[in-house]
Amino acid sequence: MKVTAFNGSPRKNGNTYFLLKTVCDELEKEGIKTEIVHIGDRNIHGCTACMACKKNLNNRCAFDDDIINEAVEKITGSHGILLGSPVYFAGLSAQMKAFIDRVGYLGRPNQLLKGKVCASVVAMRRNGAIAAFNSMNNLFTISESIIVGSSYWNQGIGKDIGDVANDDEGMKTMKDLGRNMAWLLKKIV
Repeated sequence: MKVTAFNGSPRKNGNTYFLLKTVCDELEKEGIKTEIVHIGDRNIHGCTACMACKKNLNNRCAFDDDIINEAVEKITGSHGILLGSPVYFAGLSAQMKAFIDRVGYLGRPNQLLKGKVCASVVAMRRNGAIAAFNSMNNLFTISESIIVGSSYWNQGIGKDIGDVANDDEGMKTMKDLGRNMAWLLKKIV
C-alpha cells in the first residue's frame, strides 16, 4: 500500500511539511509506504477549461508544462492521498488551489480519486484553517473519495518554521489521523 502526500506550502520544510511528515510517520509505522511531493514551490497554472481532459479521458491534462501530469501518475499509483496547505489570507496557498482545480477537473470523468482513502491537513498561525481544510476536502467529496477523520480538525498551529511541533493537540491529531488512515487502508485494500 502507498500514500502520497502533496505539500502545497512554498516552504519546502515548513510547518505544513512537518504536519504531513507526522501523519506519514504513523503510516510508515503501520507498514504503509509514503511519499511527500512538494508542489508549493512549483509554477502550477490554473485550469483553463479547455475540455481536452473530458474529451481524451486519458488521465492527462493537455498542458504538460508543470507538475500536474506527474502528480496524476502518483495519484493513480497510490491507495491514499494527503493534501497539505498553509493558510494564506484565510484560504489555501495559490499552488494548492491550482493543483485542486486541475486534478479535480481532469479527475472527475476519469474517477481518479474514487475509492481512495484521503485526508487534508492545514498549518495555520491564527485563523482560516477550516476554510482551507474544507476547500481541500471538497475535492475528495466530489470525487467519491473516502475521507478519514481524526480526533480534531486536521490543523496545526504555528507561526515560524517548526512551531507546529509545540502544538500538542495538533501533533496528537496528526498521529491519530495517521493511525486512522492506516486502519482504514488495511480494511479496504
